[in-house]
Amino acid sequence: MIVVGGEALIDLVPVALPPGALLPRPGGGPYNTALALGRLGAEVAFCSRVSSDGFGESLLAGLRAAGVDLSLVQRGPEPTTLAVPSLAPDGSASYGFYVEGTADRLFTLPPALPDGVRALALGTCSLVLEPGASAYEALLRRESRRGVLTLLDPNIRPALIADPAAYRARLLERMLPHTSVLKLSEEDAAWLGGRVEDWLAAGPSAVVLTRGAAGLTVRTREGGEYSAAARPVAVVDTIGAGDTVNAALLHRLTARPGEPVDWPEVLAHAAHAAALTCTRAGAEPPYAAEL
Repeated sequence: MIVVGGEALIDLVPVALPPGALLPRPGGGPYNTALALGRLGAEVAFCSRVSSDGFGESLLAGLRAAGVDLSLVQRGPEPTTLAVPSLAPDGSASYGFYVEGTADRLFTLPPALPDGVRALALGTCSLVLEPGASAYEALLRRESRRGVLTLLDPNIRPALIADPAAYRARLLERMLPHTSVLKLSEEDAAWLGGRVEDWLAAGPSAVVLTRGAAGLTVRTREGGEYSAAARPVAVVDTIGAGDTVNAALLHRLTARPGEPVDWPEVLAHAAHAAALTCTRAGAEPPYAAEL
């Protein structure tokens, strides 16, 4: 089983008509990753705290429909986090957030995960917003120590980070030593600073860099470097594309435990899945049959 930890929220996505209208869509990087894994046919559980309001119920219904295990989900009466993406002409998105007093940031450290868990993925807002952020950090450390493959996707949202220096220190000094695979966009990498060699030396066995229309690249601790081209598609928006990459990476990396990783194939699989996501409004990852 793969466990994905982090926030589930509602994206208020701009639509053309009527002018100024916003369409509520399920979202949140970890939520999208769990949804994508379920659609790809992986055995996956979502680990989070979700509101009992109407938005929270709809979020869980989406995961349930994708076959995601919800036994690790905590519930609370607080409202659901809202995100408002602004779309650039090329379909890329920036975000504003409504996070004060919301349910997902009150996540608490769960008991030990089941023995059958092979991978844990964490990322996005959940790594920033306290007190839940400290609980997710503790979860990462605990599961890494018992040999679980860990994927970290910071998915930097500058609007949420009050103290950038402290947050960089958390990622680089306290979380990277417990991370197996670090996945970054080019924008994330620029914000984080430093070099790939430094990040690899801190702990991860691989760093995957997504470069939009230029595709994906991975550098490994052993010195390997591999790339995959992006698939040309008509882009509607890029919401959820990076999260789909996370899911596709985990889907392949956990498929054959103990075997050498075929990175060109893994990256090509991720590029294909992400491209399909970009052809749809909002975070709508593909199903296995579409690949």
